[in-house]
Amino acid sequence: MRRISIMVSAAVLIAGLAVPAAAHPGGAEFGRATLTGFASLPAETFVPGSEPSGAAIGAGPFNGIAAPFAHQPVQGFSGVVNRRDGTFDVLSDNGYGNKANSADFLLRVHRIEPDLRGGTVKVLGGFNLSDPDRRVPFPLTRADRVLTGADFDVESIQRMPDGTYWIGDEFGPWLLHFSAKGRLLRAPIALDGVRAPENPYLNGAQPDIASSKGFEGLVRSVDGRHLYPLLEGTVTGDTPGDLRFSEFDLRRGKYTGKRYVYRLESTANAIGDAIAVDRHRFLVIERDGGQGDTAKFKRIYLADTRDRDGDGLMDKTLVADLLDIANPKGLGGFGETFRFPFQTIEDVNLVDDRTLAVLNDNNFPFSSGRTPGKADDNEFITIRLSAPLHADKRAFR
Repeated sequence: MRRISIMVSAAVLIAGLAVPAAAHPGGAEFGRATLTGFASLPAETFVPGSEPSGAAIGAGPFNGIAAPFAHQPVQGFSGVVNRRDGTFDVLSDNGYGNKANSADFLLRVHRIEPDLRGGTVKVLGGFNLSDPDRRVPFPLTRADRVLTGADFDVESIQRMPDGTYWIGDEFGPWLLHFSAKGRLLRAPIALDGVRAPENPYLNGAQPDIASSKGFEGLVRSVDGRHLYPLLEGTVTGDTPGDLRFSEFDLRRGKYTGKRYVYRLESTANAIGDAIAVDRHRFLVIERDGGQGDTAKFKRIYLADTRDRDGDGLMDKTLVADLLDIANPKGLGGFGETFRFPFQTIEDVNLVDDRTLAVLNDNNFPFSSGRTPGKADDNEFITIRLSAPLHADKRAFR
């Protein structure tokens, strides 16, 4: 979950927009995408019978909602897995935006079923993440070793053929490997040369990546041999706006040392998620920090590692502008142009070769991008691209 900015500084926006846009070699941009499905989960949706939460965020009210909460909110979708049976696994964020206020938020994977005709999302269940086998070598918040938003900031997820999950974290940043029921299987795996301010092993040294700028995206290669975690922020010493896209060998359980560079269109932007299309191409959400009327940049790019122009960067092609989606059928009760104007859009998934599922992280109860003063719902949309991606068939597994 990104920290919530109540006001966006005009000076920051101007400075960021002054950075030249990255080149988009390798073909023309796609045309306008079309909304094909809309469903939403109400903001005030909670896990039945769960523990209280939100004691450290203040009383509020926040967008009309008072805190703390009697139960755990089903919120902050920061990663998605398509189970290919009409249901999806979605990863809740670290809770309420930072380590200090999220100790009573239990990290959880929810299973949901969107009804794109009825416009609703059903929560079918889920499981908490835990470390009963003491794989984590540093102290955790809870004695029972159920993981909380004060332990990790989980932002991205991939499900393996054996049913286990790999999850990307921002506090290390770490790669985390869990069983099918959320049991941590091995010690957190660090990325050499990168440490966030929350990393417990700084030992007085300066972090080299900003807070909340760790593994925002996590890609599984189409052949299943590698993971590609994508940092949200620039590592100290790298060109501002350049993000490291590293390669992790699943069979060897270690990084290969190979990495690519994804360059943001503006240093004020951030990435939200990434997913593989084929061996060389990846879909990446890139966004600004605005919401509602202040949202100006919410896009999905096709990023190619082949670097056809030889500039050392992944080539980028715009495939969808999420603030300008055609809606000829008026889905969701919206007009002919549909906007996805949320501060944090953190989920993209391939439905078929021309259809993407896109979800927001609603930062409950803080974000109000859809209606000012009203806490955002978790929205689930599908969009049809203007042209096929020609994706590898293995990308749909």
